[in-house]
Amino acid sequence: MKNKRPLLIVFITIILLLIPLIAMQFTDEVNWNFLDFVVAGFLLLGTGLACEFSLRKIKKPKHRVVACIVLFIILFLLWAELAVGIFGTPFSGS
Repeated sequence: MKNKRPLLIVFITIILLLIPLIAMQFTDEVNWNFLDFVVAGFLLLGTGLACEFSLRKIKKPKHRVVACIVLFIILFLLWAELAVGIFGTPFSGS
């Protein structure tokens, strides 16, 4: 296997999704349903793979860093909007 990074991205996504799954077993504060896990998995995996794609295709190191930072900012803003509705869209979680 030449490139193991995509496999590592999938593995990290699964590990991150296990955190709320395990937390749900011990507390009522975390209450995710199946759709929450699907959306979170899609966002995490999509961001990771998009960053991997940008690392492969962009040649200049500074541009690579900027591209990955922009992707993570977009991930954070989408996650925050879906969780608590910082922009007040109909997709907000509150």
